[in-house]
Parts: sequence; structure tokens; C-alpha cells
Amino acid sequence: MAHAKNHDYHILPPSVWPFLGAVSAFIMLYGSVKWMSPNAPAEGFWSISSQQPWLFLIGLVGVLYVMFGWWSDVVAESQVGDHTPVVQIGLRYGVIMFIISEVMFFVAWFWSFFKHAMYPMEAIGGVWPPVGVETFDPWHLPLINTLILLLSGTAATWAHHAIVHDNDNKTMVKALAIAVGLGLIFTVLQAYEYSHAAFGFSGSIYGANFYMATGFHGFHVIVGTIFLFVCMIRAQRAHFSSDKHIGFEAAAWYWHFVDVVWLFLFAAIYVWGS
Repeated sequence: MAHAKNHDYHILPPSVWPFLGAVSAFIMLYGSVKWMSPNAPAEGFWSISSQQPWLFLIGLVGVLYVMFGWWSDVVAESQVGDHTPVVQIGLRYGVIMFIISEVMFFVAWFWSFFKHAMYPMEAIGGVWPPVGVETFDPWHLPLINTLILLLSGTAATWAHHAIVHDNDNKTMVKALAIAVGLGLIFTVLQAYEYSHAAFGFSGSIYGANFYMATGFHGFHVIVGTIFLFVCMIRAQRAHFSSDKHIGFEAAAWYWHFVDVVWLFLFAAIYVWGS
């Protein structure tokens, strides 16, 4: 016999997503290790991954499927009223902790860059940047990309204001379209910048630090752009209101985090580090 709900919490039903996500992530990790270790021995079914990316791709497809299905369930829960004010507080805490973990991830790359810049090893001649490395001029394309990302963040803030203060999904869609478009332009320009780099990933600690820091940031820009695009589609369907927009709020926080990280990258790696 069913009982009426007498609390503000959302008790989740049994779900296959955690198990499927763990299995897919393991396959993707195992496949990536085998793919990037072509000399490692492989036997039986697992040999399909030797020097080939197939096992990694199978795991990646599984992870993407879990992400789509799981977040679709979260959106559906929101629409039927499961995201009470108490539940929204928990969701916000989750997003905050996730962003904090991302901050620490980038701290590691900044730490590595500053360590080698301030105390260059004898192996690279004791100078920074290493001899033979021609760095980018920060006041050309990097500066343009900085302005583009800041404008995109401004558009996201406009969208936030539209839904919070005016309950206006139409204006929100327009603002998010601008933010998404600028995010795509940033990605294209970063790819163009990489194609004209005078140094590679391997061969110098400068190149390794540069590409790991800016490359992972570029990946976060792509993820954030997808995040905002999904919010734009949801805004078109009037999923958000002034008192219920936790999905977009998470995307906006993430996008502003991406903006701030880029400002530090621009100042530290492109300006100071060059």
C-alpha cells in the first residue's frame, strides 16, 4: 500500500546508471591504457585494444550514454516536482564541490608551470622558456580569445538575470545562443592557435605544461558550451522559472569558473611565462 510523501527529500528509485557508468568508465580506462601502451602484452578478447582505440571508444560511448540517460532522468525529476527547495540545496552543494575539485585539478598544472618557470632545471639550460621555444605573443590571438570568453560570460549573466528577475525564457534563449556561439568561436581560435604553435607537446617541459593546462581548459570550454546549449534547448521548452532553474545555475557557475581559469592562464602562461 502506497504512503503519502511527508518530507521534502527525494528518495531515488533503483537505477542501473551507477553500475553501467562504473563498467563503462572501467572499459574506457582499460582501453585507453592499452591503446597508449602498444607494447603491453594482450591476450584473448582484450587484445582488440592492443594498438587500437576500439575498447576505449566502446567505453567512451557507454559513458556518454550513461551521462545522457542519467541527466535526462534528473531533468524529468525536476519537471514532476521532485526538486524541492531542500533537494535544490543539495544539488547546489554538489555543483560547488565539483567545481572545487576542478579548481584543484588546475592548481596542479599551475603548480608545475610555476615550479619549472621559477626554478628551471639544468637539463633545459637553467632558463625559462627553454632555449629554442618560441612563445606566443599574448597581445594578439590570446587577448582576442580572452575578450571572447569574457563576452560569453557576460551573455550567460544576461541569461541568468533574464530568468531570475524577469522570468523571461525567450530572452534567456537569445542570451544563451550568444554565449554558445562565442564559446564555439573560442574553441575554433584555440585550435587555430595550436596549429601555428612553434613548439610541440613533447620535447620540452614548457610544451608539456602549456598544452596540458590550456588543452584541458579548452576541453572544459567544450563541455561548458554543451552545458549551455542544453540549457538553451530547455529554455526554449520553458523548463526554467524564476524560482526553479538549478540546471542553468549549475551551467552558469561552471562557465564563470571556466572564465576565471582562463584569466589566470592568460596572465600566468601567456603574459608572465613568456
